[in-house]
Amino acid sequence: MENKVYGYARVSTREQNEDRQMIALENYPMSRKQIYLDKLSGKDFNRPQYQKLLRKIRAGDTIVIKSIDRLGRDYEEIQNQWRKITKEKNVNIVVLDMPLLDTRSTGDNLTGTFVADLVLQILSYVAQTERENIRQRQREGIEAARMRGVRFGRPRKEIPENFEILKHQWQQNLIASRQAAKELGVSQDTFLGSWKITLVHLFVLKR
Repeated sequence: MENKVYGYARVSTREQNEDRQMIALENYPMSRKQIYLDKLSGKDFNRPQYQKLLRKIRAGDTIVIKSIDRLGRDYEEIQNQWRKITKEKNVNIVVLDMPLLDTRSTGDNLTGTFVADLVLQILSYVAQTERENIRQRQREGIEAARMRGVRFGRPRKEIPENFEILKHQWQQNLIASRQAAKELGVSQDTFLGSWKITLVHLFVLKR
C-alpha cells in the first residue's frame, strides 16, 4: 500500500484566519482534500479533525504541519502527541517552519527520527527553562515590591463603628457572639478573632 501524506492546521478561535497555514501546506505540495483543519481551542485534543486524522493515518504515512505548536499549547503536550504519532503509530512528522523536525529517514539513516527527537528535547528544555526563569522573576518582583512596602492580598476591612458597643454587650452577656457577628456583617469566627486581636493590642499598650 502506498504511503500517504496529510496536512494538519489549527486556529485557536473561529475568528482566526487559517489561510497562512493552508497555503504553506498546499505548497508542500498537497491538495485541500488531504488537509485536516480544526478551528477550536488547543486546550485539549478532543478536536474532531485531529482525532479523525489520527484514525486515518497508517504506519509509514506522513503528517505535515506548518509549526510545531499546531500539535499543542505547551511542550509537554506537544511531546506526548509527537510520541503518539511517531512511536505508537509509526507515522512521520514534517514541520515546515523547522526543517530539522522531519522524522523521515534519509539515505544514511542517521538523521530523520533521531535528529528530530533530539531537537524536540532541546526545544522542550529551553521552554521549561524559560518558564522557570519567568517564575523566578515573578518571585523576585514580589519580594522587591514587599521591600518597598507594597501590600498583597485583600485589603484589611475597617473596624465597624458599632464594634466596641457590640463587643461590650457581648462581654456583659447581653448578646451572643453569633448575634454580634450578624450585626457587624461578619462570621462568628471573624468576630471572635477580632476580639482576641483587640485583647492582645490592649495588653501591649498597657505594658
